[in-house]
Amino acid sequence: MAEWEAPAKVNLDLRVGGLDRSGKHPLHSLVQTVDLADDLSVGEGDEDVLWVEGAALPEGGENLVWKAVSALGLTSRPPLRIELRKRIPVAAGLGGGSSNAAATLAAVGEMLKLDTAVVREAAVGVGSDVPLFLVGGTMVLEGYGEKVESAPPLDGFALALAVPQFELSTPEVYRRWDELGEPVGDELSGKALPPSLRPYGEIRNDLTPAALSLRPELGDWIDDLCARWERPVLMSGSGPSCFAFFLDRDEAEDALDAVVDARTAVATDLRPRGVARRSE
Repeated sequence: MAEWEAPAKVNLDLRVGGLDRSGKHPLHSLVQTVDLADDLSVGEGDEDVLWVEGAALPEGGENLVWKAVSALGLTSRPPLRIELRKRIPVAAGLGGGSSNAAATLAAVGEMLKLDTAVVREAAVGVGSDVPLFLVGGTMVLEGYGEKVESAPPLDGFALALAVPQFELSTPEVYRRWDELGEPVGDELSGKALPPSLRPYGEIRNDLTPAALSLRPELGDWIDDLCARWERPVLMSGSGPSCFAFFLDRDEAEDALDAVVDARTAVATDLRPRGVARRSE
């Protein structure tokens, strides 16, 4: 079986547009893949099987892994055995499910020698975050996720990620954002940012007010992290994952000692690529 890495992502900056005629929210986001990753193994089997370790996820057709396979539109293929070992927290704003789907597309595409254009087109059909994981590194995301451009690589910092005990549903966060009148998140700029990030100007997450409205305890949790880490804390995606900037991996590791009552807390470096075979 071919073994693949499916990394997490962090939305360093996320600006959301109002619902348009398509019924979707156009986005502008500065996204970075990080070293925190799930493991995905794909090979031929006697029948289609998805085995999941590390999270209580559906193993049938509702899983994004199988939706990715279906999106390829194959009229004939061998049965697949797929093994997924989860390390990325679910429903946390880190894109774990989308990354798993992207890794599946890349793995099946390689196994069946599919054209890369077929894989990219399928990614757009599976979900808004899926295409970015086929690129990876530092990226600018536009539209509904279908427009992904590589940006100059960020460097000179590491991240500490902390995820509270509760989950947030992405659709519910977007609905609350609409109900609140499309609020704008608080901005962070200047010396509060690592030097390589400062050319982008102010960064913010427009979904933070909606997440705080749905789970008011998230605000207290972020305030506590700010005090413990002695620096600003931001939310990734639709939350509730939070992160802060540190000089390097060692400093981020030390910061984890101050985290309490977290579902997951990890230090991670920036990853210069998206999904990839582990042997590469």
